[in-house]
Amino acid sequence: MSGQYQKIAVAIDFSELSLKAFERAINVANHYGATLLLVHVVDTKSFGSITAYDLDFAGKLVKESNMKLEELKSKAEQAGVSKVDVVVKEGSSKEVLIELPDVDLIVCGAMGTNQIEKMLIGSVAERIARFAPCEVLIVR
Repeated sequence: MSGQYQKIAVAIDFSELSLKAFERAINVANHYGATLLLVHVVDTKSFGSITAYDLDFAGKLVKESNMKLEELKSKAEQAGVSKVDVVVKEGSSKEVLIELPDVDLIVCGAMGTNQIEKMLIGSVAERIARFAPCEVLIVR
């Protein structure tokens, strides 16, 4: 079935809720015959002032995240999703997710791993729901 959603992004921080969102995104992508975009953001905003050590650490996190997402990509393909792409970016999850090009739906967990940020400036899911230019599915 093709239709409303052609490209679905799922925010993955490897928390239990984000993996639940990943499972839901697989179902939606299969239903619509959509491309599934697995997105992980290495939150360099939480590093404070960036030093050479921080850049090296961020690089390692990017590499590790790519490997984990490739495993999830295989799982999505085995579940029947015909086109799965992987994106790992550095920056702020809130900003990266709402700026993804050509996405028709963003799927994310209700809360990720960054509880301190949630208390200080609101949850990533709330920010995405408010500012994304497309529909948002928040999984609990």
